[in-house]
Amino acid sequence: MSIFQRDDLFVSPHGHDNWSGRRPDPNAEGTDGPLASLGRARDLLRQRKQRGEWRGPTTVWIRGGRYELSAPLVFTPDDSAPVTYAAYPGERPVLSGGRRISDWQVVAHPIHPSLGKIWMAELPDVAAGKWAFRQLFVNGERRHRPRLPKITPGADGRDDFYRIAHVANVRLENATINDLFDGCDRFIAAPGQFDAWRNLGDVEVVLLHYWVEERMAVASYDPEAREVVFTRPSVFALRDDFTPRYARYYVDNVFEALTEPGEWYLDRATGRLYYMPLPGERIETVEAYAPAMEQLLKLDGDPDHGRYVEFLRFQGITFEHADWGAFDLSPQAACHLPGALALTGARCCAIEDCVVRHVGYYGIELGDGCRGIRIVGNDIGDLGGGGIKLGGADAGGPLCRRNGDHCITDNHIHDGGKVFHSAVGILARHTFGNRIAHNHIHDFYYSGISCGWVWGYAESVSRDNRLEKNHIHDLGKGWLSDMGGIYTLGVQPGTVIRGNLIHDVEKANYGGWAIYLDEGSAHILVEDNVCYNTSSQPHHTHYGRENILRNNIWAFGREGQVALSRAESHVSLTFERNIVVTRDQPIFIGGYSNDLSKRSIISDLNLFWDASGSEVVLSSMRQSGRTGPAPKFNLSEWQAATGNDRHSIVADPGFKDAANFDFTLAPDSPAWQLGFRPIDLSDVGPRPPERRT
Repeated sequence: MSIFQRDDLFVSPHGHDNWSGRRPDPNAEGTDGPLASLGRARDLLRQRKQRGEWRGPTTVWIRGGRYELSAPLVFTPDDSAPVTYAAYPGERPVLSGGRRISDWQVVAHPIHPSLGKIWMAELPDVAAGKWAFRQLFVNGERRHRPRLPKITPGADGRDDFYRIAHVANVRLENATINDLFDGCDRFIAAPGQFDAWRNLGDVEVVLLHYWVEERMAVASYDPEAREVVFTRPSVFALRDDFTPRYARYYVDNVFEALTEPGEWYLDRATGRLYYMPLPGERIETVEAYAPAMEQLLKLDGDPDHGRYVEFLRFQGITFEHADWGAFDLSPQAACHLPGALALTGARCCAIEDCVVRHVGYYGIELGDGCRGIRIVGNDIGDLGGGGIKLGGADAGGPLCRRNGDHCITDNHIHDGGKVFHSAVGILARHTFGNRIAHNHIHDFYYSGISCGWVWGYAESVSRDNRLEKNHIHDLGKGWLSDMGGIYTLGVQPGTVIRGNLIHDVEKANYGGWAIYLDEGSAHILVEDNVCYNTSSQPHHTHYGRENILRNNIWAFGREGQVALSRAESHVSLTFERNIVVTRDQPIFIGGYSNDLSKRSIISDLNLFWDASGSEVVLSSMRQSGRTGPAPKFNLSEWQAATGNDRHSIVADPGFKDAANFDFTLAPDSPAWQLGFRPIDLSDVGPRPPERRT
């Protein structure tokens, strides 16, 4: 039985938009066959609706091959109908926003003739000011513009930065959060770190400080004073963070720094693209693509007038080659960035088993007024920004623009933040009722999943989000601070963080946490998670209300295991039936307001263990009014000082192989006597299609 239906359409690189589109291949006479573009298929289906000829659900089958877009593919409410745009069985169609660069020449290096020959392509549209691009992809891989300082081969990259030498009127000592927004439009560079380079207006200084990067265009440079002047002030003060140091930075897109294989430079003034090939790359066979647009697919509904894009599904398609543009702001999690695939006012649509790669912003965005979208089984990688961004109107915004009830599951989201380093794997801001589950998120420079987006206890639309069974790891990489594998903000009743595996979170200066309940996070249940190998603590609550942490494994944080920064008069945290394993670090760590007398923590029925063999230190928190080093407590002292953990124990939990992070518990583990439940990680991360629910 054929899977093709009577009214299906076919699209092929060998098709023609004047044909009917009802055949998968051209006929023998060459007079009919598939269409050449998805845009034409969309238009034909729209005409069917307008003429009253619609008979029911339809599939547009897309043959394998490359489809180069001249503009983003746009769908409007007029296209709403049960239509699936799907890869033809066994084939992989690619929708590209890039242009292939050909006609390479071998020329002398334009800056450093001693380096020998280099590849060059003449691009007339660039010379005429009609085209400029910031990314280049060669043989399926991202290539980088020349930067200073150079990246050290084989190193982790956290030290490949310069540091600002001086900034006038910026206080270093005793800086507080109140000094955060003391931005500046200039700084003094250290000797040898800056120069009056060619095409200085195309040079960008990328500042890394606090939890953001700021990408600043250069207006001028004074070699005598070593003063770098930007085209705008920075948003944040040019400090590292709250430590008494100026910010780190690197300099991007320096023509004179074009010295290493794999680097490229676009000289916009002459329209010439230069590339230093990697060993083995041949000019006759190289496939180089530069993006000619910033977005590839748009579903443009109109929620303000109740007109939505509905019932469209995209399956098995590769979307690639989208660029990025300059922005004047640098907010947390790069939340200002759009998606290469962007949905607004869309309902009951789906993107499934697709590939989104080689893009400059977030991969997929579900924006204002989106409800009930499925983002399932996709591979989203090599991203200038983050993976998936969802969110709509906040509590003060119009109801029609609220966002929620999405299924974001079984995606592989990886290798992000290549341009906007503070972008995250999944950003869920001002959104509710979502299931974010079974995703594999790794290799970002900031957080894995960020959920919420109201600072403090103000009204929030975020609620009932289920963050479950995600595998999240290799974050931070020492570039930024104040991050979490899962990061929450604000009041979120009904939100559950359950069954996640989170590890290897590396801060720059402070704040490398696995699960981070920040700024008023409230009414969140955190259970059955396994979190280990963090540069700070596996868990941190900044301040919050009535959160419950139960039946989790917290292990091997380098600065303790569980932190509470601000003690308040209400219960912030109920901590029960957890297994906490340290290696010569305290279990509980206080922050800048760690007042035990306020009883912000209720803790009991936990198992504590120090794998180093040392006595377990329960806390380095401080009682109200005390000064000097925070006192340390063993279990009995902690019980007496706080009244907590009266039924908790210090014992070896009996892990199968804790040294290699196998936290399977032995049948005779003392944790069972405390009511600890088994944590099943066998299905964490993406599942095969037949096991998705």
